[in-house]
Parts: sequence; C-alpha cells; structure tokens
Amino acid sequence: MILEVAILEVRAGQGGDFENSFREASLIIAKMTGYISHELRRCMEKPNQYLLLVNWERLEDHTIGFRQSPEYQKWRELLHHYYDPFPTVEHYSPAVVRSGN
Repeated sequence: MILEVAILEVRAGQGGDFENSFREASLIIAKMTGYISHELRRCMEKPNQYLLLVNWERLEDHTIGFRQSPEYQKWRELLHHYYDPFPTVEHYSPAVVRSGN
C-alpha cells in the first residue's frame, strides 16, 4: 500500500467552499482503480491548511491511473483553483509495521 500525502493551502475565506467541492471530488477518486481510502483533515493552528491522505494499492494507480484519467480533469476543475500555492504531493511506503494501540 502507498500513502499519498499533500498539504493543501486553501485561499483565505474559501474553506467552506473547498470542503463542499471536496465532498463532490471524493466521489470521483473513490471510484478509481487501486483506490483504498482517503481522509481530509483541517489544521487546528492554521485554518486554511488541510492535510490530504490517500491510500493506493500501487504508486502507479495514483501517478498514472488517476492523474492521466479523464476523471482527474474533473477533480482539477473542482479543487485546484482553491490552492495557493499549489501543493506538493509525496508518496510513502511502509517502513515499520505497527499494530495495536
């Protein structure tokens, strides 16, 4: 499993609109091949900053399957105009397995 991580800086005053658009965009990504799960979190100290975490089966499911799909174009239309600056996206693979509390 691969974890996609993006810190999203949303333009001031647009958080509510962004969250509504993200709800719609979530329906798009959830249908993609290799998609496992995602969550969006809002920063408590910086209310215009969000953390997006997406679990994919393989790196290519995100970088090729999603990003080169027609569905990604709709994702972009819904979300990319909210970001300033545009986010850096990074991918993580498991290093140490931890279970339990």
